[in-house]
Amino acid sequence: MCKHILGIDISKSTFDIALLDDDDNFATGQFKNSQHGVRSLQKWLQNRGVKALHACMEATGRYGNDLAAFLVDEGYDVSMVNPARIRAYGQSKLMRTKTDKTDAMLIADFCATQSPSLWKKPSVYRSELQSLTRYLDDLKKARNQEMNRNQSGVPSAAVRRAIQEHIDFLNQQIKEVKKEIKDLIDSDEENRVQFELLTSIPGIGFVTAATFLAEVPNISDFPQARHLASYAGLCPKHHQSGSSVRKKARLAKTGNPYLRKTFYMPAIAILRGHNPLIQPLIERMQQDGRKPMVIVGAVMRKLLHLAYGVLKTGKPFDPNYLSGTVSA
Repeated sequence: MCKHILGIDISKSTFDIALLDDDDNFATGQFKNSQHGVRSLQKWLQNRGVKALHACMEATGRYGNDLAAFLVDEGYDVSMVNPARIRAYGQSKLMRTKTDKTDAMLIADFCATQSPSLWKKPSVYRSELQSLTRYLDDLKKARNQEMNRNQSGVPSAAVRRAIQEHIDFLNQQIKEVKKEIKDLIDSDEENRVQFELLTSIPGIGFVTAATFLAEVPNISDFPQARHLASYAGLCPKHHQSGSSVRKKARLAKTGNPYLRKTFYMPAIAILRGHNPLIQPLIERMQQDGRKPMVIVGAVMRKLLHLAYGVLKTGKPFDPNYLSGTVSA
């Protein structure tokens, strides 16, 4: 059976497609990013006799999730690819034209030649948890914006009063969403146990643990902790050429931004406090003269490794692990 390749360039309101057949011929189209547009795509594929299909799109947040889920439900293969990979692939082909149509064709070509791994449709539980934790992040961003505005010296008393009312409203919303998240986690025994394992690590609190469970599909999908660090974009990126070019190492940031972001504040808290398994790393890096943000990145990565460890072993964090003693 001929297996077609479908490249999809997704945006908020529309998505462009490029259908590649075995003869390297393209058929292109554009549809509304809505339920009506998805049904139109289904009819478009049926009219072309498409039976087997491998669809590929960039992992650009929420805009493509419904379309990806629909395609999986229809029995098609789907890949969600880091945009950096598509961009690098286009650069390797010396692409000079960039439109939604050519982007869809590029994604189809990438899919045909690189055979990216298949995307797994998240469970209803994980989809709900992810929606809640991401909405909580949005609410906290909005609150920070209002608090900054309130502290900037607004001269109008009426405006200050309105800002404070909005902050109070956001605080209430944050409280309610946190309760929804806690109730959802408590409703599933496996996730409740994993949540307790994660929060046993000093520095990892409610939000970080919940976001971890929402953004990491399955810990068993990662053979080693470094694979999880790569998924989060917490691996160092080095730039060295010959003996003269030696740029400072920095985080690659080509991974899940929500997972990466949620480990930032815990890392800052640990730098101000104490974690027996991380403190030697901090002290060593400080003695080596490493920049503060480099140390923060290393602490974030170490925390992620610890999270991986407690979930893999099924045992809570043990502060006496390195000394070989067993905690009571």
